[in-house]
Amino acid sequence: MQRPGLRRARRRNAIAGYAFLAPSLFGVACFLVLPVLVVIWLSFQSWDLISPARWVGLDNYRSVLTDGVFANSLLVTLVFVVIVIPVQTVLGLFAATLLTRGLPGSGVLRTLYVLPWICAPLALGVVWKWIFAPTGGALNAIIGHRVEWLSEPQLALPAVCAVVIWTNVGYVTLFFMAGLLNIPAYLLEAGRLDGAGPAALFWHVKLPLLRPTMFFVLVTSVISTFQIFDQVYALTGGGPQRRTDVVAARIYYEAFESFSFGRAAVMAVILLVILVAITLAQQLYFQRRITYEMD
Repeated sequence: MQRPGLRRARRRNAIAGYAFLAPSLFGVACFLVLPVLVVIWLSFQSWDLISPARWVGLDNYRSVLTDGVFANSLLVTLVFVVIVIPVQTVLGLFAATLLTRGLPGSGVLRTLYVLPWICAPLALGVVWKWIFAPTGGALNAIIGHRVEWLSEPQLALPAVCAVVIWTNVGYVTLFFMAGLLNIPAYLLEAGRLDGAGPAALFWHVKLPLLRPTMFFVLVTSVISTFQIFDQVYALTGGGPQRRTDVVAARIYYEAFESFSFGRAAVMAVILLVILVAITLAQQLYFQRRITYEMD
């Protein structure tokens, strides 16, 4: 049986702990939980921002789920994610491997790699729109041929993917560098003593120990890529022929151009469900393949 003094001390410690957590809990409740609840409530309403909200039940869900426009946005987003995630992950891992070797100029390259990621995405989108411009654009001037990079249906999505990869590869590189530098030197030395070459050392020592970093990078990258909006809005506005009409852009256009906030809320709820499902699947895949203790 615990002594009264010990119980009081534990109670005081618990109260102090919750007091320190209170500002963070308040922020999570106000800026994360409450907005999600409001969006879920709004998905059952018909509201145009002017008239009073009107309860319509599941009508918004039926409308969205039978809407070919939203189905196209989901398909475009899935293709977009399938292109962007593998390419930027491989490029980031390759760049991190080179930058952790201590080659001349590595410090400058580390800064240059991160610069696009810390810049405003909308501003970068405007710059890249000028680069891709068919008349007077930098890219067409370099290749000496006129190409409609952003207005040609077959080229628009790959062009947007290229911009997003270029923007995010520094972010991926940064975390892979941290993971590589955290690998104990004695493990690498043990691999070399066992006769492992650079390729075998990477595949059988470094890559398995990078799984916690890989998990973090994939989860955050998938979430951010599914929610991509700024670059699409600046480069193509969802066109041509809805070939770049990703879900986040469709939510924006539905809410602030069509003023159908109920339908936009339904799309946001569906996107949330998809992201939660993908994140849980990633966690289930990695939970038995990750080791966090390397000392």
